[in-house]
Order: sequence, then structure tokens, then C-alpha cells
Amino acid sequence: MRSRYTAPPIAGDAIPRSDSPTFESRTYAKVSRRLIPFLMLCYLGAYLDRVNVGFAKLQMLNDLRFSETVYGMGAGIFFLGYFLFEVPSNLILHKVGARRWLARIMLTWAVISASFVFVRSPALFYTLRFLLGVAEAGFAPGVILYLTYWYPSARRAKALSLFFMAIPLAGIIGGPLSGLIMHSLQGAMSMAGWKWLFLLEAVPSLVLGIVILLYLDDSIAQAKWLSDSEKALLARHVAGDNAHKTAHLSIKAFIGDRRLWLMAAIYFCVVLGQYGLTFWLPTIIRKAGVSDPLWVGIFTAIPYLCAIVALPLIGMSADRLRERRFHLAIPMLIAAAGFATLPALGSVAASIVCLSVAAAGILASSSQFWSLPTALLGGVSAAAGIAAVNCFANLAGFFSPAIVGWLNDLTGKSTAGLIFISVAVVLGATLVFLVPARSVNR
Repeated sequence: MRSRYTAPPIAGDAIPRSDSPTFESRTYAKVSRRLIPFLMLCYLGAYLDRVNVGFAKLQMLNDLRFSETVYGMGAGIFFLGYFLFEVPSNLILHKVGARRWLARIMLTWAVISASFVFVRSPALFYTLRFLLGVAEAGFAPGVILYLTYWYPSARRAKALSLFFMAIPLAGIIGGPLSGLIMHSLQGAMSMAGWKWLFLLEAVPSLVLGIVILLYLDDSIAQAKWLSDSEKALLARHVAGDNAHKTAHLSIKAFIGDRRLWLMAAIYFCVVLGQYGLTFWLPTIIRKAGVSDPLWVGIFTAIPYLCAIVALPLIGMSADRLRERRFHLAIPMLIAAAGFATLPALGSVAASIVCLSVAAAGILASSSQFWSLPTALLGGVSAAAGIAAVNCFANLAGFFSPAIVGWLNDLTGKSTAGLIFISVAVVLGATLVFLVPARSVNR
């Protein structure tokens, strides 16, 4: 006679139901492990190629006899190209898929970044910086849009925080690496250290651009590494999240949406502070008393180490509390305090402390900001809206180095530029509270 007894399942072997919190958590952890580290690595390459001009400046200005104003204009003109091509880029990505379009972006900018070895005049410097902006337009907003295909609003702040950790990682890795390249390869094969910097730091982006084609999936449905039940859960959550979002029916309605312009104004202030930090950080440290490019690079890593601790902590807190506005505004005010205090300091140690405060605050703000527009828009509106907000706000990337460079030349000091950045970031923090909490606290 067959026994009716059935051994109970072993807890460790139990398979959670597809509607259980455990299954949901495991599924999103699986998605994050697959996507976030790789996208971070790609953005690290993007950011490194975008801002390594700040290190090249330490040698390039003397070699080419460029003024601070020429440097500031060249650093900033990148964002004019970015501005013009960002919205079309995101709309193309939404149509053709992230895999091919992100690969195209990375391969193009790698070639252009390496071409900086041929710079001889301000005109060529401006041209290549503009083309680099055109090439890279759409990468960051494209990834932000891509993450909306996988994560609902309630889980997106943490994912975005982890992705934006690539910015401080670029500083932690790129600072010492850039300093080492310029220190060690100065004069090698009759080439200046800053030329080696542009050439060698373009290689990772070139390699990753090829890898994207083999690694990324355009959608949940195409992900062979997910089970059918995992795909169903993810698709259900994204569809439910998009149900309450705005879908603009016309260009007029889209342009007339005041929320988008408010978002652009807030992010303009964040970006102004972000690039005030990244483009001038090596110069600030050198003026504090550090002359060797290698040590400048090592010291620039410290503020980014502080930022890399702050980003995930603030992102997890924002998701846990379902609160977005204070998690954006408070880091902005902290960053403004760091910028405002810098002009009163002279020592290397004190400057590093203030730069660390500024870096942690402004980079946390950059990631937290995207919880606002992605909570409001879905579908094609998300593709256009994210790109529109980002491209208008990134004009600050043009104005920030240009204005700071002009103020530095005009006054002979960095004080006026830092105060200008601080005031702009405070203004942005104030604008955050014009966003209705009920619209974004999900």
C-alpha cells in the first residue's frame, strides 16, 4: 500500500510563487545584477571621455597657449552639440532599440575622443568638443529611458543611484589614471602627456561599444536570461506604472507642459554645479598647492569616494520612504554650502573636505532628480520628455565652464565662479518645492 505521507519541502529549496514578495525581490535583484553594473561601466567610459579635458588642461593650455576663456568655451561647447541632437537621439533609441543605438553612440564618441591628439588651435579644439557632444548625445538620457522599460517608479530611484555612481567612479578611477598617464608618458614617442591621455582613455569606450551589441536586450520579452514568470511580473509592473502617466497627444501639448520646463530649470541648476565641479576640480586642487599631475589625480579621487558612499544611501532612503523632493533638495543645499566655503580656504586638506561635501551633494542630486520626470511620463512622452529636460538642462554644461572661465580670467581668482555656482544650486533647490509631492512620491 502506497504511503500518503509526503515530506515537507526544504525551506532552502522552496520556490516562491510568482506573486510573492520574495519572488518579486529576487526578480528585480536579478535584473539589477544583469543591467546596472554593465551600464555603469559604459557610463564610466562616457564620463571619462567627456571630462578628461579637465586633466588635459593642466598641460594642454601651456603647450598650445590657450587662455582660461578658450578652455572654458571648449569644455562647454560640447553641450551645444549635446543639446541639438539629444531629443532626436532618444526618439531613435525608442524606435530602433537600445542595443544598437547605444553601441553606435559609444563607438562614435570613442573615435572622436581619440582625435583630440590632433588639436593645434582653438578652432579645432572647439570643433572636436562640439562633435563629441553630438556623438554622445542621447547616451545618459537613453539609459534613463531604457531603465523605465524594466523598473517601475517605486524601484527606480535606487537603480538610478547605482547607475549614476559611474560618475564618482570615473573620478576615483579616472583621476589617478589621468594623472599617471600624463606623469609617466609625457614625451613618450615625442608625444605630450595630454595627447596620450585622450588616446588611451578612448579605448575602453571603443571596446564597450562592441560588447553592447552582444550583451544588452532591447526589452523584457527578448531577455533569454529571464523565466516566463519573471518576464510576466516585470511587464505587469511596468504596464501598471505607465497607466497613470501623461501621454502627450501633440507637440503643442508637450511643449506647453509647464512641468517639463520646471524640471529643466531644476536640472539646469544641478548640472551647472556638477560640471562646475568636474571641469575645475583638478585646477582647484592645483591652486591649493599640488603641482604634480599624478598627485592632482590622486587627490581628485577623494571627493568622488565620498560621493560614491552618499549616492546609494540616499537612493535607498528615497525608495524606502517614497519621498523625492527633500531627497533632492537637501543634497543640493549641502553641495551649495561646499562650493560657497571653498573660496575662504587655502590649504589642500581644507579644500579637499569642502570639495568632498560639494561632490557628495551635487552627484547625489544628479541621480535623485531623475525620480521626478520618470514618475510623470511614459511611452514616447518619456523618450522625448527625458531627452528634452536633459538637453535643455545640459546647456548648463556650456554656461558653467564658460562663465567660470570668464570670471576667473576677469578677476584672476576662482572666488567669483564658485559663488556663482553656489547661488545657482540654491536656486534650483528652491524650485524643487514647486513640484507637487503627490505627483512624484511613489
